[in-house]
Amino acid sequence: MISRRSLLRASAALAAAGAAHPALAQAAFPAGQVRMIVPFPPGGGTDLIGRVLTSGLQTLWGQTVLQEYMPGASGLIGVRRAATSTPDGYTLLLSSTGGILALASSNPDPAYKVTQDLAPVTLMSAPPYMLCCHPDVPVKTAAELISYAKANPGKLTFGSSGTGTATHMSGVLFQHMAKVEFLHVPYRGLGPATTGILGNQVNLIFAPVTIVPHVASGKLRAIGMTTAKRTPLFPDIPTVAETGLPGYESLGWFGVFAPSKTPAAIVEKISADAGKVLRSAEAKNALNKQGAEPAPNSPREFGTFVEAEVRKWLELAKIAGVKLGG
Repeated sequence: MISRRSLLRASAALAAAGAAHPALAQAAFPAGQVRMIVPFPPGGGTDLIGRVLTSGLQTLWGQTVLQEYMPGASGLIGVRRAATSTPDGYTLLLSSTGGILALASSNPDPAYKVTQDLAPVTLMSAPPYMLCCHPDVPVKTAAELISYAKANPGKLTFGSSGTGTATHMSGVLFQHMAKVEFLHVPYRGLGPATTGILGNQVNLIFAPVTIVPHVASGKLRAIGMTTAKRTPLFPDIPTVAETGLPGYESLGWFGVFAPSKTPAAIVEKISADAGKVLRSAEAKNALNKQGAEPAPNSPREFGTFVEAEVRKWLELAKIAGVKLGG
């Protein structure tokens, strides 16, 4: 008969082996359903790009991977819920730029870093944005838009998917560089914002390229891409920089996070598996249809990227007097 002392020694040995070899510790993950919190309403970029990853992970893991929507306060509600969840890898966060900016701006400590509350897992994609206007606005280029805005101060409005989101901050950057003023109209997600400009409730929008069908149909007019150079996905559409605002560049991004105290071995496994999914031909094709390219990276690389992005956009918000976080 095996003694209790022998069992305890064996258990301790296995635990030590797991600590010494992270692959052993993470081998059984996931053993059940994984929840992905999306801090924005369905239909936006975070949701659509996230679906490509969650679908692939569900197939790879053989476990249910659910997207749970928790919109509000420019993404802050869902981001905080994820950050305070049990750090075991079974609750993750799919967020875009805006949700992370909302978290960072809500902390009064100037030395605060997002990694205090969230463990970066991987970047999913950093797709281009497109500046579009309603056909009733008599402009076709960035230069014409700037001239029109200066000749009609306070007249133009632009819609966004929420305060502090990339669709908002892209507009803030444009105004700051061009020295013009637009009235910002925040919506509760990209879907409502798109409905707003299609209904001529707002004049302008900085939107993901999923808006292209509305441009193709003539319901909206494309002024330019927000990338520094033309994107290979839409080579015939010029950039804002080349049509009147040199040096302008703004990208949104989408990534995966876990609660900060999630074991490193689990974070690394999720990152590696997400990379497998995102590098697949199936995922690339699906993302290309959304106007995006896969861009997976390591937790460390993603963490460095996130902190640099947060510093850049918070500095612009401070200069422009923009209050983030809802």
